[in-house]
Amino acid sequence: MTTDLEIARAAKLRPIAEIAARAGIPADSLEPYGRFKAKVGMDFVRAQESRPEGALVLVTGINPTAAGEGKTTTTIGLGDALNALGTRTMIALREPSLGPCFGVKGGATGGGRAQVAPMEEINLHFTGDFHAITSANNLLAAMIDNHVYWGNALDLDARRIAWRRAVDMNDRALRLINVGMGGVANGFPREDGFDITVASEVMAIFCLAKDLADLQSRLGRIIIGQSRDGRAVTARELKADGAMAALLRDALAPNLVQTLEGSPALVHGGPFANIAHGCNSVIATRLAMRLADVTVTEAGFGADLGAEKFLDIKCRMAGLAPSACVVVATVRALKLQGGVAKSALGTEDVAAVRRGLSNLSRHVENMGKFGLPVVVALNRFTGDTEAEIAAVQEAMTAAGTQAVLCTHWADGAAGAADLARAVQALIAGRTVRFRPLYPDDMPLAQKIETIAREVYRAAGIALPPALATRLHRFEAAGYGRAPVCIAKTQYSFSADPTALGAPSGHLLPVREVRLSAGAGFVVAICGDVMTMPGLPRHPAAETIGLNAAGEIEGLF
Repeated sequence: MTTDLEIARAAKLRPIAEIAARAGIPADSLEPYGRFKAKVGMDFVRAQESRPEGALVLVTGINPTAAGEGKTTTTIGLGDALNALGTRTMIALREPSLGPCFGVKGGATGGGRAQVAPMEEINLHFTGDFHAITSANNLLAAMIDNHVYWGNALDLDARRIAWRRAVDMNDRALRLINVGMGGVANGFPREDGFDITVASEVMAIFCLAKDLADLQSRLGRIIIGQSRDGRAVTARELKADGAMAALLRDALAPNLVQTLEGSPALVHGGPFANIAHGCNSVIATRLAMRLADVTVTEAGFGADLGAEKFLDIKCRMAGLAPSACVVVATVRALKLQGGVAKSALGTEDVAAVRRGLSNLSRHVENMGKFGLPVVVALNRFTGDTEAEIAAVQEAMTAAGTQAVLCTHWADGAAGAADLARAVQALIAGRTVRFRPLYPDDMPLAQKIETIAREVYRAAGIALPPALATRLHRFEAAGYGRAPVCIAKTQYSFSADPTALGAPSGHLLPVREVRLSAGAGFVVAICGDVMTMPGLPRHPAAETIGLNAAGEIEGLF
């Protein structure tokens, strides 16, 4: 069988100026990075602010499994299919993180004939955005320790410095470290740690900022720790916000690439959805909506994480109102949710599919709570049987939606044409009634509990008294209207990654709460999820390398 990499290398890409022209972007507004990728200048971005916005379609999925669901592939295939049907469409995606590329997941640019390209460059260094974000994060960390070293005029309490360092790599050894060791010349010893760049507050700020001024304002509001009398100290007081914004200035311009079928795609920003808010940049999304009749975007992991955060955080902050939602599933993943071992997925098992449908049905129902019309994209694999497919379609019809069979991996746009028609009908047939899950003025603890009960179907939350007090302090400091960002396992509705299907009645254990004042939300860390992942026993990095021609192998 032809691999994703072979398909990508065989594709004939168009010069990026041609793709830009198709999207209505003049060549003199591009800042090229080679022949096939470019940044769109911020002057052009600002000039589009008065234009009306087209429809926004969210692509999400069931809880991910080892069988794969193809959410990014479906996003790309749908965008290509809409363009093929004559609907002017752009795609808005996140940039891949190096952590998963070299860890478990591998590349994250779609698959088969539904890919964004150039694949190797997007998956690795791309245009340097993540390096800029990492540098801005670590500049602030360096300035904190430098400030303490040179007299500590802000009276920072070294025991209560909250800002952590970042690196875009899975490295469990860096979760908790000691810094300032080795004597007086190296500063004051203290505990510190690293988060992966895509879980950092700088990444969240980058993706939520509406322009450069908003970016610097948000960076200045970052709380780096507390003084010895308990006062919150910000990055602006440290005079770090200007230099951080300078590091991020060029990165904030969105990146333009193309699909294998020539659809324009903006790939910009990349927060994780299990430990961050999981959406591409507001700037890229809004630009796409102003240039196209339909924008197809994706939220990370399952709808319980990525879609909920897209709707409750990104849409709330940016004033976005999606027109429709696509929930991606596969027969293979439903069988895994139904208890079948990965080694037995090739055998027909309609009963297991029906058991696994509890997971898909809950995600579809949850999206309805936000007022969104939903269609299911059933991403077909060659081993799927007609009986298994029929079981999914019958169940979705009974649930009041439809499951559209898709073959875009093999057939490109033609394989997602039926899905595109279904999405067109949803956009045309309903007045948007989008609404967030909870109001701004709901107390923070109640917001966490609302997500737990309504989305995860938990009986409630386990919130230690010390954390409840901390949330009250956030509210007293003026952050009570902030949305909440739940960090938990992506594999289950619960905090237990082994609880597949549709568990209910559990408690969501809240382990830690953090205030991301610059991003504008409160993070609730639940269960055993880590903000710095580790590599698996056999990381993907072991099989990545260069062939005799100097080409990258093993990334897909």
